Amino acid sequence: MTKRKTPFSFQIRIIHRYLGFFLAGIMFVYALSGIIMVYRNTDFLKTEVITEKKLAPNLSELDLAPIFKKGAKVIKQEGAVLYLRNGNYNQTTGVATIKKMQLPFVLDKMEKLHKANTSSPLYFLNIFFGVALLFFVFSAFWMYAPKMPVFKKGMYFAVGGVLLTIILLFI
Repeated sequence: MTKRKTPFSFQIRIIHRYLGFFLAGIMFVYALSGIIMVYRNTDFLKTEVITEKKLAPNLSELDLAPIFKKGAKVIKQEGAVLYLRNGNYNQTTGVATIKKMQLPFVLDKMEKLHKANTSSPLYFLNIFFGVALLFFVFSAFWMYAPKMPVFKKGMYFAVGGVLLTIILLFI
């Protein structure tokens, strides 16, 4: 009895299917964090967190920049108190009140996962996920034989997706 060889396209379908099931959770996290990141320049879902820090007295606006970050521009000064966009600083006492808008803990962690770079151990997960998504892209073209109507229709959708992406990139 001769053993029949499984077609390559069938093997790709199996890998595609089980890799899809395996990555369903991480795809959910990336999708949700990607949607939330669209609103990162707004206060959507964020709450105000106020912290007080004891700093050295008589710091200049330049010295305050690393502490207040983007809100380090002095708006006004009343006596020894400098009022900044996201807090205030008392030049006499050195006490700084910093206001920061933060996402809830879980959403903040999801956003950090989405933005991980080589200085974070999470970047291995990002690379794995990116490679897996590339596999999904290319394996989709081996799911069906090129002679099948569903493959031809799928090619129209693929071209449409590429064109839509190119158009959106230049808007």
